[in-house]
Amino acid sequence: MTVSSSGSVRKVTTGAPWEEQFGYSRAVELPNGLVLVSGCTSVVDGVIDAGTPYQQTVTAFGVAFGALEQLGLGREDVVRTRMYITHARDVDDVGRAHKELFDDVRPAASMIIVSGFVDPSLVVEIEVEAYRGDRADRGDQES
Repeated sequence: MTVSSSGSVRKVTTGAPWEEQFGYSRAVELPNGLVLVSGCTSVVDGVIDAGTPYQQTVTAFGVAFGALEQLGLGREDVVRTRMYITHARDVDDVGRAHKELFDDVRPAASMIIVSGFVDPSLVVEIEVEAYRGDRADRGDQES
């Protein structure tokens, strides 16, 4: 992962193939401390971990946490999550993973059923928003 700056905006790239192919960053930090993490799936090092919906959710959040760590943030800084799933039957498994990761953080959250993803073995995609808050020294904080 690399962090680059464009003016007062910082961007994290992971080298994932879709980032380059489609022209996006894994995460973008705005000057006001808001961090937007792009949709994350259970693709790690270019390989799909097509496990259970629960496993895919944990892996996808792990990808997001990795991007946040590059900006000096952690799970406790997450203020909003969005979980996109392909089947209503997966609500409980995805929700259980979310609860285990965020029960003490309690971000605003949405779970949305969609028709599918770029690979049919993917059943979960997540987005995360985090907030740096009043931390004075951007990027040099421990997570």
